[in-house]
Amino acid sequence: MIQRIEPGPGQESVWDYPRPPRLEDTPKHILVVFNGIVIADTYRAKRVLETSHPPNYYIPTDDIKMEYLVRENRVTFCEWKGQAHFYSVIVGNKQAQNAAWFYTAPTPAFISIKDYVAFYANLMEACYVNGERVQPQPGDFYGGWITSDIVGPFKGGPGTWGW
Repeated sequence: MIQRIEPGPGQESVWDYPRPPRLEDTPKHILVVFNGIVIADTYRAKRVLETSHPPNYYIPTDDIKMEYLVRENRVTFCEWKGQAHFYSVIVGNKQAQNAAWFYTAPTPAFISIKDYVAFYANLMEACYVNGERVQPQPGDFYGGWITSDIVGPFKGGPGTWGW
């Protein structure tokens, strides 16, 4: 049986997040670094909150150095947001395949993330929320960002397979 971790002061539990997920603006400072280059830097991100998942952060393309992103042919489908497309990230001689995803035609509830981009923290050199380096959500499928103000357990982590 999975035991919810009780959040402390200033923390959120992913078990209090809704299903279906909720989209919200966040004023937090979001930074993405790859091969020594800051490729995304924003205070205008949006985050998706879903039961058992750490937040995914979506960054407006105006705040991303898009010259480092190369669109790929990979397409996946989310029951809540619609069809996702992918970018690889290439900086100098280093490359991360299918390291970021975006929605060109999201569902009505998520229309405000149209053409925003989310990054897999585990494929980047570093990702930060308000200066804190994030830990990637466990597993290869999920792209949540774990910070000290988020508690789990998180889907994809030990003992959570098969949910």
